[in-house]
Amino acid sequence: MPLLCGGAGPPQDATPEVQDICDEMKPQAEDKAGKKFDDFNAKSFTSQVVQGTNFFIKVHVGGDDYVHLRVYRPLPFENKPLELHSLQTDKAAHETIGYF
Repeated sequence: MPLLCGGAGPPQDATPEVQDICDEMKPQAEDKAGKKFDDFNAKSFTSQVVQGTNFFIKVHVGGDDYVHLRVYRPLPFENKPLELHSLQTDKAAHETIGYF
């Protein structure tokens, strides 16, 4: 997928890399949401190149429930961990993922 610096790309199906990001962010997402999630499966995402990369990920968390994650991945040379920047709860399957 070609990336535009500063702009988010079009939504696409989640990849194994995006699922790995979700797996790492699940405990932080549960803390921010104040509840445990039965499932935590990435469905789609978009990304934005900044000084690092923002990932906007739609995650199925069980039943008809979804959350949207905004995860920041620093540049590799910075040696910093992924950061869960924002979380939107009470999302539905039909809602598109985008910048927030």
